[in-house]
Amino acid sequence: MPKKTLKNISEIRRYFHTNKDPIYFVSATNFNLLGLDEWVKNFKYICYMDCFDGRHPNVLCPSELPHDEFQSIEDINNYLLQHKEVVDFVKARGGKPKFVFLMFDEKTEALVKELGGEVWFPKAKLRQSMDNKIETVRVGNKANVPSVPNTLSEVKDYAHLQQLCEKAGLGNDLVLQSAFGDSGHTTFFIKSEADFRKHEHEIVGEGEIKIMKRINCRGSAIEACATNQGTIVGPLMTELVGFNELTPYRGGWCGNEIFSTAFSPRQRQKARELTFQFGEQLRKEGYRGYFELDFLIDKKSDDIWLGELNPRITGASSMTNHAAFAHADAPLFLFHLLEFSKKPFNLDVDELNARWADPDMIDSWSQMVIKHTEDSVDVITEAPQSGIYRMQEDGSVVFDRFDYHRRAVETENEAFFLRISNTGDYRYEGADLGILVTRGRSMTPGFRLTDKSKAWIDGIKAAYKARPLSAPKTFEDPAFKIM
Repeated sequence: MPKKTLKNISEIRRYFHTNKDPIYFVSATNFNLLGLDEWVKNFKYICYMDCFDGRHPNVLCPSELPHDEFQSIEDINNYLLQHKEVVDFVKARGGKPKFVFLMFDEKTEALVKELGGEVWFPKAKLRQSMDNKIETVRVGNKANVPSVPNTLSEVKDYAHLQQLCEKAGLGNDLVLQSAFGDSGHTTFFIKSEADFRKHEHEIVGEGEIKIMKRINCRGSAIEACATNQGTIVGPLMTELVGFNELTPYRGGWCGNEIFSTAFSPRQRQKARELTFQFGEQLRKEGYRGYFELDFLIDKKSDDIWLGELNPRITGASSMTNHAAFAHADAPLFLFHLLEFSKKPFNLDVDELNARWADPDMIDSWSQMVIKHTEDSVDVITEAPQSGIYRMQEDGSVVFDRFDYHRRAVETENEAFFLRISNTGDYRYEGADLGILVTRGRSMTPGFRLTDKSKAWIDGIKAAYKARPLSAPKTFEDPAFKIM
């Protein structure tokens, strides 16, 4: 008997509200897909960190077991999938389990198979190749989505770099990126030999490097989903990048804003067109499902350049999946799940994209990812709980009430805080303390943090107390990065 084809948004929503097979999001926290459990029946989060102190009804955080030091989110996920409490939980709930991740590798795929489940993402090998910043340029070129003027090459030394740039006409003010990286860690700003020397060990011998002309630009992010019916495109968001109050990493992503007038109508339309073109090329490359593109908008020329591809959900996904259009129709990630469900559906993607391009479909929110920015290491003795915080008239920040919905934020004097670092954790330079979500903007029209944003940041940081370590330690723990 042929499967019934879903013909419209209403039928798609109903399909997931009556979903029978368990779907699990496995990650360090549930931040990236926060709230999706309210759209999909039998959707659960399996997390390493309990951001909600046991008070979220759909989060399982198994008890801590001895493990090797985590080097990546993949390591966390593989630890979780082998944890007896997780294995017992998945088996007890039965069905044909489906798994989604922020990050996963081939070991993750094997562990899911042992659990009798399926990974609802393209194969790890394909995702890895698409995640390569060098490959992104090449896919973009095929799709007629241009990158900032660049050349791709191994770099032997500074003299070799100068030769490459002279041949490509890139000048001497450069931005270099290695093939794989995260939140500014592998983005290098090079104007002189002295700059090059600082990062030489991360550039030379690292294979092909993306060497770009430096432009004066604004960062933006847009998420989309490549389906068999075409590429569905979300809203264009501003990016918070490199603010000293939020991150110690120059060029490091530290949040997003979503609001209807963030960009000119021409910029929004152009970015949506380029994203659609890129998504259609991804389908030709064999990739399908959720992805995110960073665009760089040149302040002088207004040109829009492709920055990078993230072939996955990202730190911006929570913003995309909570926008007004998501509540009017469906969260973008629902179409990712639909694509992998093998359930036949017909959808007028052009009509949906046109509707989602309407400024009325976008309400105003911002999120700030707050890291420990000092060059110090200590142990947290007090940490603020997740929930709703309120800013008082004097600018101080107080805890108001527990909640795990960001929509519980009623005014611009309230904010939702999702705690990442907890009591007993090390607080080191670059450690994620938590994510603060507010209504309205966090930046000025000139793209500086507002005074109110700074007060929010100070208020949350002040809620953390810590004791110093007796001996200095160095940390570079990528486990809890939530990009």
